[in-house]
Amino acid sequence: MKLAEHSTVQRLRERHTDETGPHVLDAQWLRRLALESGADDVGFVQITRPELDDQRDDILRSYPRTKALISYIVRMNPEAIRTPARSVANLEFHHSGDEVDDIGRRIIRALEERGVRAIHPAMGFPMEMDNFPGKTWVVSHKPVAVAAGLGKMGIHRNVIHPKFGNFILLGTVLVDAEISEYSRPIDYNPCLECKLCVAACPVGAISPEGHFNFSACYTHNYREFMGGFTDWVEHIADSRNRFDYRKRVTDSESASMWQSLSFGASYKSAYCMAVCPAGDDVIAPFIANRQAYLRENVKPLADKEEAVYVVRNSDAEEHVAKRFPNKRPRIVRSSLRPRTVDGFLRGLPLTFQPDQSKGLDATYHFTFTGEEQRAATIVIRNKQISVSGGHIGVPNLRVTADAATWLGFLAQEKNLAWAMLTRRIRIKGSPRLLIAFGKCFPS
Repeated sequence: MKLAEHSTVQRLRERHTDETGPHVLDAQWLRRLALESGADDVGFVQITRPELDDQRDDILRSYPRTKALISYIVRMNPEAIRTPARSVANLEFHHSGDEVDDIGRRIIRALEERGVRAIHPAMGFPMEMDNFPGKTWVVSHKPVAVAAGLGKMGIHRNVIHPKFGNFILLGTVLVDAEISEYSRPIDYNPCLECKLCVAACPVGAISPEGHFNFSACYTHNYREFMGGFTDWVEHIADSRNRFDYRKRVTDSESASMWQSLSFGASYKSAYCMAVCPAGDDVIAPFIANRQAYLRENVKPLADKEEAVYVVRNSDAEEHVAKRFPNKRPRIVRSSLRPRTVDGFLRGLPLTFQPDQSKGLDATYHFTFTGEEQRAATIVIRNKQISVSGGHIGVPNLRVTADAATWLGFLAQEKNLAWAMLTRRIRIKGSPRLLIAFGKCFPS
């Protein structure tokens, strides 16, 4: 910490008193501490808040002492994120992320000197990779930030701060203390619904109707993160020699993977964030001249010649071919391979490809036997999917499968024909419906 920063934080420690009691932190003191530690805005959320219902158990499993959460943001340089030179954007992401983590450590140091225990889960990485490909993060920063009044989620699934827009990174501190006053969500959404994120996304992950294709975004933007790295390693393992490897992976791809391993994993696009005009500090050029804004911020990203990573026969592959003539679809394997039945069922809405389900109207009853015994109903209708526990309604197709065999089939480790001949997987109904089901989840 710089000397000036250290002095500021020290003054705040000295000014804080325990008037509210040993286990209740004064909100105004805590806010000053966070801002003078480097945060650009901050809010406080009680662990019992309804907005945290879907992640409270995970938070308490990681830090059972949690009574409150400090949510804070660090703003980034918008111009660095907007440039087609993604090395510049990634430098901004990485250094801003380091700043987020440093701020968390400063806050915790001040709290510890007051006898208050706390932890700071990473802004991004490292994460709990024992759980991959399931939930690997300790805390979901976005819903915490929304609950803390630091913004609202836009249609591109980024938090938009009223002042700084979506050019922010988020941090969270889990605290073993109550706070004297908690924040509330803001009462409006800064998102303009201008759909520029829809236009800029190279894989069509954001639909105009609001659907988000998680797997399309994950496959391309996060190519050099967890799953894409696994696919690259498998290419190495499958290659007979260096010449075969060169046919599978270009020199620039190898160099890019080396760069990610050496300097931090690089995002391939994040164009949805780059083109977003929302936020008081960034909206003026968009309001003044929308055509100029499109020309300067959207068109360079849309016209950029680059490889776009997609799974074969996915919605993203079709989107690239139709919308972006300068971009090259690069076919890769899906890395979202579930290793449990629960993971398979939870992941279906994330890997579902709406356009590949066109015309399908079917109810599936799945019965899993063996090590994981589960029953589930999956309905695909009107390009939407729903997954429910148990058997509901009248099915068009019944699938009974040994859990391990089914998961092995999804990972391309087991042959479907063999599994059906050995009756490890059995169906009752038209096989065409099983084929149609598979088309909705290309791998």
